[in-house]
Amino acid sequence: MSTEPMQLAAPSGLMSLALFLVAVAVLAMLAGGFWLGNRVKYRESPRPRPEEQPKLPPEGAVREVRENRESEEIPQIPKGGRPLTPYELSNQQTRPSASKDRPRWSPGSSGSFGGGGLGAH
Repeated sequence: MSTEPMQLAAPSGLMSLALFLVAVAVLAMLAGGFWLGNRVKYRESPRPRPEEQPKLPPEGAVREVRENRESEEIPQIPKGGRPLTPYELSNQQTRPSASKDRPRWSPGSSGSFGGGGLGAH
């Protein structure tokens, strides 16, 4: 009788046991995640009831306003003066633009750097 089949079976049985333990560990982690998710959901405030949902204002839906905005000009540096640093600039306000035309990209341009278009030639 040869002991060779026994030697081959031992590592295979150990591998099966290791894979079984890994599968049990994964299932335990999934069950723990489900349990923890349910605990978190249970602690959350309840969903609003239909009567608590937002309603449209009496005058109806709010309408969209489209306008072009222009930023204020950056102050010019006097000759021999030093440039302003970012913290010395005020908050840059915007104002409605006199032009009603929407700004467009150049023909043939993708509108972004590296966008893959041919660009303006």
